[in-house]
Order: sequence, then structure tokens, then C-alpha cells
Amino acid sequence: MRRSDRLFDIIQRLRVAQKPTTAAMLAAALEVTPRTIYRDIAALQARRVPIDGEAGVGYILRKGFDLPPLMFTADEVEAIAVGARMVQRLRDPRLQEAADSVFAKVTTVLPESLRASLVNPPIFVSPGDAVPAQGIDMAELRAAIRDSRKLHIVYADEQGRRTNRTIWPIAMAYYVDVTLVGAWCELRADYRNFRVERILSSRVLDEQFDQDNGRLFAEWSALPKLRPDQPPS
Repeated sequence: MRRSDRLFDIIQRLRVAQKPTTAAMLAAALEVTPRTIYRDIAALQARRVPIDGEAGVGYILRKGFDLPPLMFTADEVEAIAVGARMVQRLRDPRLQEAADSVFAKVTTVLPESLRASLVNPPIFVSPGDAVPAQGIDMAELRAAIRDSRKLHIVYADEQGRRTNRTIWPIAMAYYVDVTLVGAWCELRADYRNFRVERILSSRVLDEQFDQDNGRLFAEWSALPKLRPDQPPS
């Protein structure tokens, strides 16, 4: 978790707390050490956030303090509502949790006049029918893309034939009915798109690859339109 996110979470937890909250309690909830919480509290107090208390006793947020309201138009609020609901169709649990967290944070600081439009919008988003991935952790896959880490995968084509491959994961492509990972395949020495539900097993490797300042993504993006129904050769 980034420090800015953690500071925000500390304020939010203190806002709703009914009694003083200790650093140990905050540390357990945010999965950091109490020492980190002490530093964060000091940083917030230095920024004039009215937090009272001390180590060993607990901390409270003085009544009347609130974060500045976020200024959104009605269309922007509906865009947030639609986006959060569309993430639910991606079959990526960690991404869904992140969307729920963003939704909750925005709801908390949104002006009352717009809050109802976000919580109960007149919007329906179909759930989609993408098959969940079983042989690969989607959070690990996205982390491998961010960190430019190679993956070893066992992949089955539509006839069930298996191949062992080392791939350089470049991007995710989300369709209503299928999720793909775009990658450079060392076996084929070319770009390939892999359906995540056909990855039977995977392992993040220590070896990294060079994104070459975005060149790989640019070349992958420039390929003919993605075909989710076309298996990689």
C-alpha cells in the first residue's frame, strides 16, 4: 500500500471510531508495524490534521474535521458507478476488492447531494460470462506485468494439447466473455495472446525482461485486432 493511501485510511478509520484507536490496532488493520503508524500520525499532525492522543493510549480525530469534498459532475459520478460495476465481470478477485475500496473511499468523501447517485444509480451492468482463471493468480499476473517479470506457464489449446512456455507478460485484454494476457512468447519468438482460463499452471520467474520504454506494449497494441477466439500457435 502506498503511503498516501495509508494516510487516507488512517483518517477514515479514526473518523468512524467510537473510542481511541491505538497504533497497534491501526497497524494490524493496515498490515504495517506500530512504528510506521507512529510516523504516519506525526506526519498527519504536521499537516494540521487534528488528531489527539499519544502512544499507548490511542488516537482520536477531533469532531468537525472532514476531508475536502470531491467535486464531481453527475456524469462523472455515473462513470464511477459503471466502472466499479464493470470490474466485477473481470473475474479478478483482487481487482474487485480494489474497486470496492475505491468505491467506498469516493462514497465517503462525496458531497451528500451526489452520494445517492453513486450508491443507488439507475444503472444495470451485465455480469459477463468470462471463465475464471484456475491455473494462474490474476494478481500475480498483473504484478508480473508491472515488474517486467517473466512467467513460465503450461498452456492448453482448444484441442487440449499442452505446451510449456516462457512468456514476457505485456498487457491484459478484458472482454465480456474472455480475459487474455498479451505477451512475447519465447517458444514462438513472437507476440501471442493467451486465454487465462487455458493456463493450467504458472510460475513467476526471477528473470526480468526489458520493456524498452514501452516499445513492447506499442508493438503488441499495433497488431491486428485481438481475436479472443483464436488460440496462440
